[in-house]
This record gives sequence, structure tokens and C-alpha cells, in this order.
Amino acid sequence: AVAAAMRLGAFLSALRPALPLLLGLSLGCSLSLLRASWSHSAAEERCLAPGPPAPPARGAPPEAAEGRPGPGHEDFRPRIVPYYRDPNKPYKKVLRTRYIQTELGFHERLFVAVLTSKATLNTLAVAVNKTVAHLFPRLLYFTGLRSAKVPHGMVLVAHGDERPIWLMYETMNYIHQHFGSDYDWFYVMQDDTYAQAEQVKALVTHLSINQDVYLGRAEEFIGGDEQARYCHGGFGYLLSRSLLLKLHPHLDSCRNEILSVRPDEWLGRCIIDFLGITCISQLQGQHYHTYELAKNTEPEKEEEEEFQAALAVHPVSDMTLMYRLHKQFSRIQLDRVYQEIQDLQMQIRNLTALTPAGEAGVTWPVGINAPFLPKSRFEVISWDYFTEQHLFSCPDGSPKCELSGASKADVSEIIESAVEQLNRRYQPLLRFSKRQLLNGYRRFDPTRGMEYTLDLLLEAATQKGHSHVLAKRVSLLRPLSKVEIIPMPYVTEATRVQVVLPLTVQDLDFVANFLDMFAMNTLDTHDNALLTLLFIYHPYDAQRVGQVDVFAGVKAMVGELEKRYAEVKIPWISVKTEVPSQVKLMDIVSKKHPVDTLFFLASVWTEINMEFLNRCRMNTISNWQVFFPVHFQEFNPALVYRGEQTASSNTDFLRDGHFDRHSFAEACFYNSDYMTARTKLAADILDRDEVLESMDLFDVFLHYSGLHLFRAVEPGLVQKYTLRSCNPRLSEELYHRCVLSNLEGLASRSHLAMALFEQEQANST
Repeated sequence: AVAAAMRLGAFLSALRPALPLLLGLSLGCSLSLLRASWSHSAAEERCLAPGPPAPPARGAPPEAAEGRPGPGHEDFRPRIVPYYRDPNKPYKKVLRTRYIQTELGFHERLFVAVLTSKATLNTLAVAVNKTVAHLFPRLLYFTGLRSAKVPHGMVLVAHGDERPIWLMYETMNYIHQHFGSDYDWFYVMQDDTYAQAEQVKALVTHLSINQDVYLGRAEEFIGGDEQARYCHGGFGYLLSRSLLLKLHPHLDSCRNEILSVRPDEWLGRCIIDFLGITCISQLQGQHYHTYELAKNTEPEKEEEEEFQAALAVHPVSDMTLMYRLHKQFSRIQLDRVYQEIQDLQMQIRNLTALTPAGEAGVTWPVGINAPFLPKSRFEVISWDYFTEQHLFSCPDGSPKCELSGASKADVSEIIESAVEQLNRRYQPLLRFSKRQLLNGYRRFDPTRGMEYTLDLLLEAATQKGHSHVLAKRVSLLRPLSKVEIIPMPYVTEATRVQVVLPLTVQDLDFVANFLDMFAMNTLDTHDNALLTLLFIYHPYDAQRVGQVDVFAGVKAMVGELEKRYAEVKIPWISVKTEVPSQVKLMDIVSKKHPVDTLFFLASVWTEINMEFLNRCRMNTISNWQVFFPVHFQEFNPALVYRGEQTASSNTDFLRDGHFDRHSFAEACFYNSDYMTARTKLAADILDRDEVLESMDLFDVFLHYSGLHLFRAVEPGLVQKYTLRSCNPRLSEELYHRCVLSNLEGLASRSHLAMALFEQEQANST
């Protein structure tokens, strides 16, 4: 009994820490069971209650009365479509849409239509295009008749008739036909209307798209129903996509049955008669504010709250008034932004004081990310020193160069801004003027922007006229602004790539490896890529080609490949030259291929693979962009491993090497783009062919194409170490690049230091 009591006591002592948990679980389960029984009883009472069912709310559809969403909600209900393939039917590849946005059924937010005329196309319409058109995602101009010359940068649709009602009818038809399935909102305005683009875009983001909306400045019909309203066209109006889809079948009836002089009244009457929807000026707490300009109005003197809150201003009589309105509203918007920034900075200061770091946790400027903190000395961002005349960190690596171009404008602007900020802070007690920039430092911090530190020699003048010269250090920051996604043309991975491989006598030892890798990664995988070999003969070898062909072994390898792959043909082109200039070689290749050919200019050390070829296709865009990849160059294994096991079995294959930024041997570009740039180059050099020897393809596209040059590291291009032979007949710059590529490709600094240390130890012993 004593043993049993001891065991019971030990068990209770072990159970004591878990006792509150067990009690809580028991209590929770009991309460949940009681609640379930009450809910079940209440539900039975409601279900068994006698009497007719309660009528649905006024205006609610029958489905909503039964607890199901109405027909307007069906677009937002998730649906799982099970996959099923009939085994009796042959399999067909599923055709996917170009963009995931199309496949998911997303719509763009806002489309803007501007109604203009032949008389005002070159005046008011141009003013609209220069002020607010670039702020809207999509904007088109609609007119009855067009002039012989359309202003630059305007997308114009002419309907062929100047009658106002016909213009409105054709415009609605055109919008529905071409954009009805792509946009959620449609904003219609006249060219004598100034619309605040940012305010209009903010308005549609706060409105639900699942409603029939006819929003604008509501006006009464002359002699019509007191309850019916139409939206005044001079102040613009907003139509939802659902309303446009419902209105389109009735447009022909409206054109034949409704008589009106004003197109906005005609459209309003059409919407009211066939859809029963009247114009409203506010919806879901959002107001459509407008302002009517009086004659001889001075926008700079308008300080009324109604003017500052207006989304649309009408009538705008001339171009100058449009520009003045845009300037005034831009100033108002800028003041609002600055005030909002100040309010946010004050809130940040107040909240930071409550954090563990206290006021010391406030970064400068308030609200901007803190400076980047390096984790090692290799991550330290260096400062660039400059004066008003010179820059001491030059792009070409020289220690000193003249300050010019964008850098000079940047320095001048930042000095003016520094003096302006000092005067704003110390006036009226002191007024500063710049004497000289003593020292200037700048660096780009990717987490926040461009940082500046200036040592300024200033002259400070007091209110009494006394002046004093003093030196003052100021710090400034040009923060990173809103990131924009640059629209790019659509490209696919199905484009055929024409690989061009120039070969010299010095490259013969590496051709076999190149052909083996090309066959394994492209021919075996049936990748859409072709190969053309370019045999570059020295004049001496070209004379003896009948007796001894230095490229006979390569031609035999090509023959073996063509036998192994019967459907593959690998052509070659023979060239005789002492200076194998990239431009001269591509002149020969370009003439033998169609203009839409995508070239990849390779080197014999390149190991082509499918991953890189796809990036070549995606990063090269005809008439838009060329791609110059930076390949990864492995270091000399004799210096890196010194007899130890190589890193071939290591998963980190990009460890013992570097990206060779001095090499421009690889390039992806379209033949049409090369031919265009080459034509401009020929007109510039005027048959001075010796100039071509000092240029490579990168220089040609940089100076004569006007295209985007995409230069990026390419981990898919890995080259084994080899000592390149640098042709002294090339230009000094090209030869210097080749030498630097060889030197920097030997090994890293740590590897070179270890090799020197071991050599010194061996010499000392």
C-alpha cells in the first residue's frame, strides 16, 4: 500500500505542471459542444417557422435572396476546371496565351478617349497631348475629318464625318469593338477640357468595377424629366465596362430614334431610355469635382478650394491657357506631395521615439532607407572625389578626367540645391552665396540613392550688410524615385538562332571540344539552332591551300557530324585577311542570310547550351535591343589548385573564375539591326576601311544603331582557361582589352599571392 501511495504521489507530481492545460482543454470542449447544440436548435426553429418566405430586398436579384451571389458576381467566383483528355482522340499541344494577364482574364484599368475636330487638332489636341496624355495608360484621339498631317506622337482615329452625333456614335462603337474586353473604365473628354490625370486614375481605383456607372457632371435635360440627368461632355465622364457592354446593342436604335444637337445629351438620353441609368456626380463616397472657367481667368490666381479639387476644368479656349492650367495644377500637386512628406516624417519621428532604439533610430533623411552597412571590406562602397572642373574616378580607369556632360550637370545642380537649402533654413538672418567648391564626394548606395558630401566656401551676409567667408560641410541625398517597368516588345523562345563561329589557325586545338558540345546541347536536343563556320586564312596559308589546307581537320569533323545527323548541314565560309575584324567578318556573313536572322557570334572557347540560347532569344529584340553577354572565365588551374583536385565535382562551378568584362567576343543581334547600323557607319567613314580595324560590333551598335545595348553577366556561358593570342595588328584599344583579359584571367589576388609566397619560400630554401 505504501508503494502504491508513493507511485500515486509521483504520478500526481508529474501531472501537476500539465493540469492547467488539461483543465483548459476540457472547459473549451464543453463550451463548444453547448454552443453547437444551441446553434442547431435555433436553426431548426428558423427552418420550421410557419408562414411565407421573407421577400428579398428591393432591387436584389432572386439569387441574392436565396443566399447565392447574383449574376454580376459570377466573374469573381473561383472555378476549378478538372483536366480530362479523351483517350480516343489524338493528343494536341495546348496553345497558351502570350501573357498570363490574358489567360487569367485581367483587364487594364483605364482607357481615355479625346474628342477633337479638324479645326482644333493642331492646337487644343496637341496641348492635351503635351500636358496629360503621357500620364494616362492609354489615350486615343477621335475626330470626324483629319488634316493632311497628323501631329507627331498622337494616335488618331478619323470617322470621316464631322457631325457631332455621328462622331459620338462611331466613337462608342470603336471603343467597344477594339477595347471593350481589355479595360474596366472608359473616360471620354473633349480637347477643350483639362483633366487632372492623377486624380482621374485615383478615382477609378476606388470604384467597384461590378456596377453600371455613368459618372460626371450631372446636367438637366432642357424641357425633360426632372429626375433624368446627362453628363456634360465638356467636363468629361466615366463609363464602366459593364455599362458599355449593355449599351452597345442599342446604339443603332439610339442613332435612329433619338434627335439631339449635343452629342453628350444624345448619349445621356440613350443610356436613360434603354438602360434606365442616369448620370451621377458621386458614387461610393467618391465625388466627381469640376470647375467652370470664366472668361479671362488667371489660373495662377485661382485659390478657391473648388478649383484645387477639380478633376476636370472647362472650357479651355486656347493652348496657352491649357499649359498655364497644367503648370498651376502641377504646382498644387507638388505642394500636396511636399506637405504629405512632412506629415509622414513627423509621424515617423513621433513613432520612432517609442521604439527601443529611441530617437537614435531615426535615419537621415527621415523616411529614407538607412545607408548600406557592409559586412566585409569587399562590400564597402567607395566615394568618388570631384571638383567643379574634374572627376577623379573616371570610367576609363584614368586617375583624372574633365567633368562634362551629365556628370557636370549633376554637380552643378547639387551645388545649387545645397545653397538653396541653406538659404531656406537660415533666412532672413543670413543669406549665403557660393564662392567655391572645396571638395566634393559622391557615391551610389543601391538601397537609397546617390549620396553627396560637399565642402563649400560660402559668403554669409547678415541683414545689416555685414559679410563673412566661411567653409561649411553639407550632406545631400538624391533618393531613388518610383521604379518604372519599361514596356518591351513581345518575344518568344521559338526563334531560330544562327551561330557564327570565326576560326583562325590558333583556334584549331579547341574546335573539337566546341563541336562536341554543340552537338550534345543543340543537335541531340533538337534545339532550333544552326551553325556556320568562318575560316579565316592568313594570306600565306591561303596561297598554299591547294597543297596544305590548315582547316582540313575541321572540315573532316564537320563531315562526320553531317553523317551522324543526316538532317543537319553545317556550311562554312573562307575569308583571307591579316586583321580579322569583327565588322569585316560580319559584312560577309550578313549578306548570306535573310534580314530576320538572329545571329549569335560565338568564340571557339564557348560551350553553347540550351539555357543560354533561350536567353539569347529573349534578350535580343528586333529593332529594339541587342545582347552582349559577359561570359564566366575560369582561372588557370595550375595557379588555383596547384596540383590539388579541381572543382569539377563541386556544385559551385562559378567559384574559381570571374566574369570577363573586357571581352566583347560574344553577341546576339538581328541581321536587320546590323545592316541598319552598318549603313550609318558606311556613311560616316566614307570608304575608309582602315577604321573598321579599330572597331568591334559593340562600338558599331553603340554609336550607330540607336538601340538598347543589354550588357549583362551570363552564367550560362562558362569558358575553360586558355591563353588567348592577341593580334597586334588590331587597334590599340582592342589589343589592350585582350591583354587585360589574359592578365585578369590568370587567378584571383589571393591565388596569385599564395603562388608568389610559395615561390619565395622555394627560392629561400
